Amino acid sequence: MTTTKDDELSDACPVCGITFEIGDRFCEDCGYALTGEVTVLAADRREVDLGSCAAVTDRGKRHAHNEDAMALRLLTESQTRVLVVSDGVSSSDRADEAAERAAATTADRLTEELRDGTHPAIAIVTAMAQAAAAVAALGDSGDRSPACTLVSAVLTAEAITLGWVGDSRAYWLAAGDSARCLTDDDSVAAGLIAHGVDAETAMASPGAHTLTAWLGADADALEPHVRSFVPDGPGLLLLCSDGLWNYFPAADTLSDLAAPAARTAPLTTAHNLADLALAAGGGDNITVAVAPFPSNPRNC
Repeated sequence: MTTTKDDELSDACPVCGITFEIGDRFCEDCGYALTGEVTVLAADRREVDLGSCAAVTDRGKRHAHNEDAMALRLLTESQTRVLVVSDGVSSSDRADEAAERAAATTADRLTEELRDGTHPAIAIVTAMAQAAAAVAALGDSGDRSPACTLVSAVLTAEAITLGWVGDSRAYWLAAGDSARCLTDDDSVAAGLIAHGVDAETAMASPGAHTLTAWLGADADALEPHVRSFVPDGPGLLLLCSDGLWNYFPAADTLSDLAAPAARTAPLTTAHNLADLALAAGGGDNITVAVAPFPSNPRNC
């Protein structure tokens, strides 16, 4: 097993500019959570563990490269957590670069805005706009310009705020009938469903998974979806790429699958869900980011 650091770690804190040593998880001057340790477990399988949230990404069984990306941040002074998942569009060039840039840019800008006291919804819009510009800068307006989806979440002590474009999803997983998908896909299938086509027929339609919105030089002007959610009890927030939800689209199913370790062991939960997607076929890259709500103090 080889342990490495994410390539996006720099030698200066993005918030206060103080130099830090590669390997530090927090800035010693301002307390900013850097990116967390990224552990390479095998070819194209990585994990990030910040205690109160965790993420796993896996290449899957059929793709030569992992074109998904993830980013986690923890604001230590408030225990606010930031989760980001991005899925590179495989038909575009350098999709992995698009996803990595989108995830890192969003997470870094969100952290800056939140530290400045910006409301989470406004912070998400600002961060997604910067991510859109960063991804667009990778290419031109051609058909194969680097492109990706993006879903992000800010978890405070009181609420969860989401922002997304594309078909990477956020789920609320909880006991009983409160589990649900919190996002609406930007896809052909979602458009059909919105016009009254039943979900099974829509998902089986030609081009069902074709995106209608994304980040990239060839994308339309960004109109991010933003939603705030106040849970009425404890549960688990899940962000994921379609490598997971293609196999398990129903929130109640995901809730049951995550249940054994959902509240107490975020990293174990993320690995379990990724492994279930692999066992179901692993036809796409798989990325899973999870955070219990409210935060479990023992995991902070």
